[in-house]
Amino acid sequence: MPNQTPPQDELAGSEQPFVQHLVELRDRLIKATLAIGIAALLLAVFPGPAALYDVLAAPLVATLPKGATLIATSVISPFLVPLKILMMAAFLLALPVVLWQLWAFVAPGLYNHEKKLVLPLVISSTLLFFIGVAFCYFFVFGQVFKFIQSFAPKSITAAPDIEAYLGFVLSMFLAFGMAFEVPIVVIVLARMNIVSIQKLKDFRSYFIVLAFIVAAIVTPPDVVSQLALAIPMCILYEVGIWAAQLFIKHTQAPPTENPTSTA
Repeated sequence: MPNQTPPQDELAGSEQPFVQHLVELRDRLIKATLAIGIAALLLAVFPGPAALYDVLAAPLVATLPKGATLIATSVISPFLVPLKILMMAAFLLALPVVLWQLWAFVAPGLYNHEKKLVLPLVISSTLLFFIGVAFCYFFVFGQVFKFIQSFAPKSITAAPDIEAYLGFVLSMFLAFGMAFEVPIVVIVLARMNIVSIQKLKDFRSYFIVLAFIVAAIVTPPDVVSQLALAIPMCILYEVGIWAAQLFIKHTQAPPTENPTSTA
């Protein structure tokens, strides 16, 4: 009976001491922090914190009555709010570097077929988050603010507080950015065999109801923003089911060859 060499583990010999992992994690965090710091420095020089706030406030200012402006009810708000926006913009600008450092840290511990799954998910989740934020800024804000102003009585002069506006913007960006991650969640659930493709298809009608419930909770109480969040979620759910089938097909682990005995 001839002996056959068992399949080799791809990760054999790649183990590192725990302290070395901590050192590498520290180095990766330092590099990610430096990337955010450099992005913040560049944005502070051009276009500057005040200009960044003007860009962020543009959709609301465009719908305010003539002569109305945003106000600051706190003494330090004119300084702190643009600074917060600067750091938020710096993080988003440096996000690809941050995610690359995360990927470089975990990649050595993954098999080849797992790398085929993780790297595309990291890239696609980043793009989807940016698309969700851009969709919220360029389309949703303008429609929502016009809808709200159309209901404002003539006797009320709108003068929103800049801190309140920043909180609203950040919550909306987070809501739409996370909502656009629906395909990633669907892909992971299907690829990890937690839920089958058929069950995902059967859950379609329930997800539509769930999407409208989530939209009603995380968005302002107006029809425009709720539809703007719920409809893309439903579409992205279908995209996720389609993409999950492709991922399952192309990221399967290689079959293990079992030794066979011959006489």
